[in-house]
Amino acid sequence: MLKLASALALLLVGTAPLFADGMPVNADSIKWGPAPAVIPAGADIAVIAGDPSKDGPYVLRLKTPAGYKIAAHSHPTAEYITVLSGNFHIGMGDKFDEAKGIELTAGGFGVAPAGMNHFAWMTSETIIQVHGNGPFTINYVNPADDPSKK
Repeated sequence: MLKLASALALLLVGTAPLFADGMPVNADSIKWGPAPAVIPAGADIAVIAGDPSKDGPYVLRLKTPAGYKIAAHSHPTAEYITVLSGNFHIGMGDKFDEAKGIELTAGGFGVAPAGMNHFAWMTSETIIQVHGNGPFTINYVNPADDPSKK
């Protein structure tokens, strides 16, 4: 958790103008950066509002390439996901299993309640918006799936 909080804090320094309270943000002004190591390589992240490494509300966006996968994991707080573009698939359970997932397309919305194991994959370049109450933490069901440990 400390690694994620540190990585998100560093990211926040570069995106500070975006998350001032009450500040509107157009998509073309979002500053993307590499996702922290606890998220599989290949994704970019942008913090839109709040500070995901601290207590309180946050909004972030994750941009992934086609074929991107996130192993089964949970969060200590509820995660709310809105698909902005692409094809986002989410499934609930302790193991990654595409047969147990549902596809969400642009405008789709999903909730992963606190503590519920879930996994995700994208079949096209995808942008999702994630919001919730921080700190944002990922707990992989199988610790070997944590990319920050590799």
